[in-house]
Amino acid sequence: MKNLNRILLFIITVFLSGFSFGQDTLRLAHDEFLAIVKNYHPLAFRYQLQNRIAADEIQKARGNFDPLASAKNGAKTIDGLNYYKETHVELGIPTWYGIELNGNYNYIDGQKLNNSATRGGLFQLGITLPLAKNLLYDKRRALLDQARFGLQMTEAEQQVLTNQLMLDAENIYWEWVKQYEVYQLQARTVAVNRDRLRLTQKTLEYGERAAIDTTEVLSQLQSFELQLQEAYIKFIKATQELSLFMWTKDREPYDPDFSITPADSLIENGSYQNYSSLLAALEGRSINQHAAVQYYTQKQRILESERRLKQQSLLPKLDFTYNFFNKEQYRADYFPLFQNNYQYGLKLEIPLLLREARADYRIAKSKIEQNQLDTDYKQQELTTKIIAYRNEVINYRNQIDIAQQNIINYRRLLTAEEIRFGNGESSLFLINSRENKLLEAEQKLIELRLKFVNSYNQLKWLNENFNNPWVTAR
Repeated sequence: MKNLNRILLFIITVFLSGFSFGQDTLRLAHDEFLAIVKNYHPLAFRYQLQNRIAADEIQKARGNFDPLASAKNGAKTIDGLNYYKETHVELGIPTWYGIELNGNYNYIDGQKLNNSATRGGLFQLGITLPLAKNLLYDKRRALLDQARFGLQMTEAEQQVLTNQLMLDAENIYWEWVKQYEVYQLQARTVAVNRDRLRLTQKTLEYGERAAIDTTEVLSQLQSFELQLQEAYIKFIKATQELSLFMWTKDREPYDPDFSITPADSLIENGSYQNYSSLLAALEGRSINQHAAVQYYTQKQRILESERRLKQQSLLPKLDFTYNFFNKEQYRADYFPLFQNNYQYGLKLEIPLLLREARADYRIAKSKIEQNQLDTDYKQQELTTKIIAYRNEVINYRNQIDIAQQNIINYRRLLTAEEIRFGNGESSLFLINSRENKLLEAEQKLIELRLKFVNSYNQLKWLNENFNNPWVTAR
């Protein structure tokens, strides 16, 4: 299994040129890890597929405007008597404004034709025009509009989901870095205390220290060794959680070797230099351009399209149909239209109570109001988040400065205590106490750095959701 892991890791290295080799370990950089997530994570690919589906829905809706050609040929014969023989070819063309054009050629002959049938070949050109319902808006136009708005709505949604995935990945990476740095801190502390134990044992051999001092140092060392083991377990757990975001080019899950270590550190994170400009950029953003708000904006357009369509159902259905005829091998006589070789019809349908139409229209209006409430809530939610994370970033940055100064002071106290101990004016107990305080302060600083980075990342990916060039004005 270990060899398999190394092979898979080598594949990722080749594809991304991502990992830099150390002496005995492989190092994973922050940018390279995010590239793996963005390119190979199944959720990221799924979001891309969802956008493709929405784009194909537009083509599907356009299909309602496709011309339709049809043809049929038939005959009927009984006891040697030819009832009829007929050939019919027709082309129908729907247009944007609900008008339908059609043209056909019909040839019929036989000994048992209906009185309304025209023997021989007959050309026909016709038009169907809605005069009330479906004139200004109809289902075909509504479906196409809704598909277009649906694409923008889907892109906005997938933008938010993709950025959330990247945010989760970043948080996991920096949590992994934090656990590694805590483990390294504990390892350095254990190394220092092992050296102190060896020195104490030597001074005991020379009769300069009491045996109880060795016990004191050993007790401190064992306490730090336990903390080191706990830190190592947490680092291993963080590595396992990191692996959930790591996939190969073939979208196979990758189980990394636990010898992988981060190539970045919390103290070198770019957020310390970039947070001021990020805060300034967010100040100039319009909350309406955030992808999460755009999702509701496009949904509002879809609901408005549905309302317009339902409004048409309140109108009577009044359709006018006109057909011009011309017999084969006869001279065409077009004008006047209502003098010869024509057929027209006027069809009227009026639901007497309109209960279904009125209910559908009210439902459509209520859905628009609901969506507006959702939009208002989302705007307030985003505004609150930006303010909260902004305050966190500023506050954690100030706390880091204080914590750094605190560590300097604790280190000075420890150094002074060691000097006093060397002069016989202090004890190992006091040194251990100073060292514990220093270790706690250093761990606290690492925690603060992680909190600062996480809050910064929240703002960074909120800002990324404003970068939505797919939004088009209508």
